[in-house]
Amino acid sequence: MDAETCIKKLGYVGILNFATVDKNGHPQVRSISAIHYEPNAIYFYTARGKNFCQQLMDDGHVQIHALTRFKEMIRLSAIARLVPKDEQEHWKNVIFEEQPYLENVYPGNTRSIGIIFVIRDAHIEYFNLGVRPIDRAYFTMGSAEPEQKGFRITDDCIQCGTCKANCPQGCIDEGEPYRIQPEHCLHCGNCFENCPAEAILKLD
Repeated sequence: MDAETCIKKLGYVGILNFATVDKNGHPQVRSISAIHYEPNAIYFYTARGKNFCQQLMDDGHVQIHALTRFKEMIRLSAIARLVPKDEQEHWKNVIFEEQPYLENVYPGNTRSIGIIFVIRDAHIEYFNLGVRPIDRAYFTMGSAEPEQKGFRITDDCIQCGTCKANCPQGCIDEGEPYRIQPEHCLHCGNCFENCPAEAILKLD
């Protein structure tokens, strides 16, 4: 698994959930399918009159979420950028050619009400609930910096084994200190809540 494969999987899902925040700080989610996928970029179309467009223009922060039929969750966090004016028509044509239904939504010249955004720099989280132990991985796209999430056992660990006994995925190894396998961690926090030495650090 890598970032490019995650992008391909998003394309297979087709209809993605895009989340933004409105001017009152409230979450807003909508389903978007007017999308074109490149190996290292995502282009998408929306109408200028939509609140979604205004939220992207005001802030740009967006989170994309998809769940495959195999119970793979892919979450992409990024800042969407407006495509340069001289490239707008090209990418608009690409998206309308790939998504013929858009001609029913915006027939003829009415497609001109739309605008194209692109995502090039992003954090990607892959999370497979269809296997045991679960499989988790993090990737970056473009110039995005890697992030740490989940939990880590510190040197305050007393090797009592409480964390291991309480891990639903069995992904904690014995040692000095004990170690959480981040690629299988559920991020449930059961180890964190039950550690008698308070030796577990939440990373995000």
